[in-house]
Amino acid sequence: MRRPAPLPAGPGQESVWDYPRPPRVERSDELVEVRLGGRVVARSDRTLRVLETSHPPTYYLPEDAFAPGVLQPVEGRTYCEYKGVAAYYDLVAGGVVAPRAAWTYPAPTAGFEQILGYVAVMPGAVDSCTVDGEVVRPQEGGFYGGWVTSRVVGPFKGGPGTWGW
Repeated sequence: MRRPAPLPAGPGQESVWDYPRPPRVERSDELVEVRLGGRVVARSDRTLRVLETSHPPTYYLPEDAFAPGVLQPVEGRTYCEYKGVAAYYDLVAGGVVAPRAAWTYPAPTAGFEQILGYVAVMPGAVDSCTVDGEVVRPQEGGFYGGWVTSRVVGPFKGGPGTWGW
């Protein structure tokens, strides 16, 4: 499949087509919040962004940024060719359960050690996620956990017809 034409990045924006493969992990001091069940269940300005070609960033929050009892470990694992084996959590708050809405890498592969002790959240599975107050749009397709904000331009992998990018 042919690579699509990247959209032009404006002032203060990044093109996901300038992100590397394999992905890069970078620290962020943006204020990230996750809401579920009508309340903030995670909040941090000590996050990590994982940046990969054609994908909007995935934000990882430190485990201690989550309210007590929100992260409920569940069975099942997946494998990422770059980061290793992921373990999953249900997020639970305010009488709402978001099944397998969060994941972590208990033993990340070489080069991704920074994400140890951090948890990513699927934005489409919770009430909302925000970055510096901006509401995140989930990456299309439901498989990837990218966070689309006005800071990034695509086109983004995940929607129909993008599998081979």
